[in-house]
Amino acid sequence: MSPAEEERSLPLPERWPRASKFALSACAAAVAELVTFPLDLTKTRLQIQGEAAAGPAVPYRGMLRTAAGIAQEEGVWKLWQGATPAVYRHIVYTGVRMVTYEHLRDSVLGRAEGESFPLWKAVVGGLSAGAIGQFFASPTDLVKVQMQMEGKRKLEGKPLRFRGVHHAFLKILSEGGVRGLWAGWVPNVQRAALVNMGDLTTYDTVKHFLLLNTTLVDNSVTHSVSSACSGLVAAVLGTPADVVKTRIMNQPRDKQGKGLLYKSSMDCLIQTVQGEGFMSLYKGFIPTWMRMAPWSLVFWLTYEQIRRLCGVTSF
Repeated sequence: MSPAEEERSLPLPERWPRASKFALSACAAAVAELVTFPLDLTKTRLQIQGEAAAGPAVPYRGMLRTAAGIAQEEGVWKLWQGATPAVYRHIVYTGVRMVTYEHLRDSVLGRAEGESFPLWKAVVGGLSAGAIGQFFASPTDLVKVQMQMEGKRKLEGKPLRFRGVHHAFLKILSEGGVRGLWAGWVPNVQRAALVNMGDLTTYDTVKHFLLLNTTLVDNSVTHSVSSACSGLVAAVLGTPADVVKTRIMNQPRDKQGKGLLYKSSMDCLIQTVQGEGFMSLYKGFIPTWMRMAPWSLVFWLTYEQIRRLCGVTSF
């Protein structure tokens, strides 16, 4: 058998390992995103409340009242408004970050099979993978955030900005050019770096610590414990940057695509703390955590099982 024939006879995960891992992680992320999306929408609405440009006080404040208000006033299905660009975003974001982290961990940072991995290396890998993945996915995240606010605009008597996902992309592109699609990318990347330092670093570190130092084996119990830890740490680290990111992305813009409220992510951070207090940076923390916890659980369990079924080694 020739080398070419031998290569064609190999399973797909062995012929195209990175492409296969990208596809598998994207599928697992899509499942997790659809299951937990209403909490993401609630979190976004909570983060906008109290903003200087938000107008008169809104009738709901807490997580449950916000979610109930959306369902009653806009319809239950509006809890999934913006889900399509969110899934698009995770196909790009999760696929890139997972492949990047594994490449950095196994090839660049040199983790040996069956050995402990220094925490600082896991932190470097998580920060880098999150930043790279989010940079590529930033346009889809921008569309997601703006579409999540369309129901609120309708209740306030304002005209809707978009007819759908593709119209939103085209409108943002026509108004701000290619650079407009990356509006808010700096806080977006900062948030993703912090979230992945919490998510990827914590999951990888906890999982391999348990495998090396306890009687637990590489199964769903270990995956569940590791994902629970990663969801909590990711929420604590990522919420302040998430608030800044949401406000910058949702702010009105001039004809050149320049924000009218905030000059930069630092300016938004300062205005938010000065106007609403430090704890305003943790607006939406409960739904963020309540979303990240089940999202992390669903994603990691699904991802690990898909890898096993497809003959790919465990993460």
